[in-house]
Order: sequence, then structure tokens, then C-alpha cells
Amino acid sequence: MTGAKTDAVLRIGNLEPTFAAELAARYDIPALPDGPQRAAFLAEHAADVRVVVTSGHPGVDATTIAALPNLEAIVNSGAGVDAIDVEAAKRRGIGVSNTPDVLSDTVADTALGLILMTLRRFGAADRYVREGRWARDGQFPYARDVSGLQVGILGLGRIGSAIATRLLGFDCAIAYHNRHRIDGSPYRYAQSPAELAESVDVLVVATTGDHRNHKLVDRAVLEALGPDGYLINIARGSVVDQEALVELLAGGALAGAGLDVFVDEPHVPAELLALDNVVLFPHIGSATARTRRAMALLAIRNLDSYLDSGELVTPVVRPRRSHPFG
Repeated sequence: MTGAKTDAVLRIGNLEPTFAAELAARYDIPALPDGPQRAAFLAEHAADVRVVVTSGHPGVDATTIAALPNLEAIVNSGAGVDAIDVEAAKRRGIGVSNTPDVLSDTVADTALGLILMTLRRFGAADRYVREGRWARDGQFPYARDVSGLQVGILGLGRIGSAIATRLLGFDCAIAYHNRHRIDGSPYRYAQSPAELAESVDVLVVATTGDHRNHKLVDRAVLEALGPDGYLINIARGSVVDQEALVELLAGGALAGAGLDVFVDEPHVPAELLALDNVVLFPHIGSATARTRRAMALLAIRNLDSYLDSGELVTPVVRPRRSHPFG
């Protein structure tokens, strides 16, 4: 602690439980109220707030940023900052931090699990036994091998690279698409998402969820993947045209999908619930006790560092003001 006034730091949204507990053990930070109390709170306290802490939705939008005239930094527990209006923060010179690296392996494990469950139909096989169908209907239908497949990774960053490393153990051939080719990468580069999808058996979406990637995986990309292709999404629901995905899956124009994320979480399209060629996770990519605590502690390191020195440890956007708090 630096002795800074607690009303200079503000909590926004329902914090991830581990982050909330670790934060409460160190600081007494007021929360931005919802509903009619919000306006009264801001009228009294907005000018005092210099740092915001948050994790995921509802995030920190442009309206909230505008309502905090002396805001200097936004500390987020999570790798994704799509719930924060980063462009609005940049215009104001407000720093934004996230928690990269500490969750890459766990999310990559989730992606591998989705690939295995989707192609080998492990979840459906489990249901087959539980429903008594093995004894009643006989042998479970054949599934698809994972070993030796062509896999495309859309977004070869920290998480995408960790996914690729795991897939090498299955003798998969890896291709990728980023906005720019990665010098020295051992993997084949595709010039566009559609070109990547057309050339692989499985397309893994591992991009950021910012506005630039909204519906990056559109109908054309999904159609390029084709009726024998599989989509795996551990990025953000907004990156995929969900309506087109549902339509193509239901119509047999895609072989299957493994989804950890959706457009309007926690709401999942009813059509997906009825499909047995789709594996659905409740956004659990980084949801292990070890990883969530590592994320929380890194977020708190960012907060501590900013209060002490005016610097963020893992900035997505560096703050314009860079001096000790106080």
C-alpha cells in the first residue's frame, strides 16, 4: 500500500472471484454502483478516481471513461480487453493493462480438449453410455482422428503458439494467419482467413476480440472450411458470425464445432443445444484455480506498480502520465 486514498481507485463490474478476494485482502476499494445510484456516486466521487480495476464484462466503455475526468489507468484481470474501450482510453492517454502469458498454457489446454472432444466425439460417447444406448443400440458411430490433420490457427500469438506446440505432438501440420507474417515461424502462412480455412481440416480461432476482429470468421470463411471441416473457438464469440455458424452446422455445411465462447454470454443459441456435433463450454478457457490466482496476482502487480511508480507492468496501452501516484 502507498497510503493513497481508496476513493482514488474504483472497482467496476463483478470482479472474477479470485481477483476480488485477493484485491480485498490488500485494498478497500469502492465499487461503481449500478442503477439510479450511479449518477449520484459519480457526481460526488468521479473527480477523485484515477485508477479503475475490472475483469471482463460489463467492462469500461467510452461513456464510463468520459464520466471519470481524472482517470489515468485501467487495470484488467484477463488477457482480453475487448470489454474496455481501448480507443477511448488511448485518446485520453489512459493506460490499460491485462494479464498475458500466465493463462496461455491453460487456454491452450482447453483448445486441445475442445479439438479432441469435437472430432473424437468424446462427450457424445459419454452420453451414449449414460443413456443406455450402448446396450440398446450397439456400437457407437466412428469419429474423426486428430493425429495427422491439417490445422489452421487464426491468431498465432501467445495462446495460438501454445496450441500449435501441443498439436505438433499429434503430428498435425500447422498453418496460420495473422495480419502480418511472423518472421522465423516454422508454420505455413496463409494470406487471409478464408485461404487458411480452405486449406485445413480444423480452424482454431485464437485472435483477440477487439473491434478489428468483429466477425473476422464470416460466412465466407466458414463456407471455405467446408462440410468436412471443424471450427474451434477459444477467442471471443464476436470474432465469429454466430448466425452463419449455426445455420451451416444445422445444415451439414460444417462437420462440427467446439465453442468456449459466444456472442451474448451466458446465453447460447437454442439451435446449438440441439446439435450433437457441437461441444459447448461455458467460457472456461482459463478457469483453473492456479491460473485464475496467477491472473489476479498479476493484475494486482499492475495496480501496485501504478500506485508506486505510475508505470504498468503489462501494459496494452501505456499511460500518458507516468509518475508516482499521490
